[in-house]
Amino acid sequence: MLFWNLSTRSRALEPDLRRILLEVALASIRHGLDRGSALAVDLASMPPELRSPRATFVTLTGPGGLRGCMGRLEATRPMAEDVAGNAFAAAFLDSRFQPMREEELGTLGIHLALLSQPEPIHFATAVDLAGQLVPGRDGVILEDGWRRGTFLPSMWEQLAEPGDFLRHLAAKAGLPQVLAARGVRAFRYRTETVEP
Repeated sequence: MLFWNLSTRSRALEPDLRRILLEVALASIRHGLDRGSALAVDLASMPPELRSPRATFVTLTGPGGLRGCMGRLEATRPMAEDVAGNAFAAAFLDSRFQPMREEELGTLGIHLALLSQPEPIHFATAVDLAGQLVPGRDGVILEDGWRRGTFLPSMWEQLAEPGDFLRHLAAKAGLPQVLAARGVRAFRYRTETVEP
């Protein structure tokens, strides 16, 4: 199975590495329940692939659906460390939810998205931008100054039309609907999904 970066092709993580990342995420949540902080990952014990910088998102689900989602768009820390930090943040710092409680662990779903390096999309109009997107595959970042928002590729399941996808993303980021009217920049990335 191959995972496509935008400009290069690389192999998807092997199953044992995927399992380690899921274990790190769960251990960080348990550490948060016990000690109130993210797990400090022992990078020396991690395989080299998990020590490489990579941006990740951690999405948590429960019986009622979404339970938390946090991540980073830039690869500023080793992948295993990024997963640990984002798992803790999704469980305890997502402002849409109360901090996680111990009794929720039994029904918790953990889903990881490993991001490729974002690449700029050059566009003249919102219609032009929409026409360059690949539904179901592209994650998109819109930004203008300090305003910034992203939708992971999984959002295409709810917003299948590129125009709707962009309108909702612009609203989330607090950007104008006429994206080319100001200095709005767009980037695309792909994700490798890691689930139990």
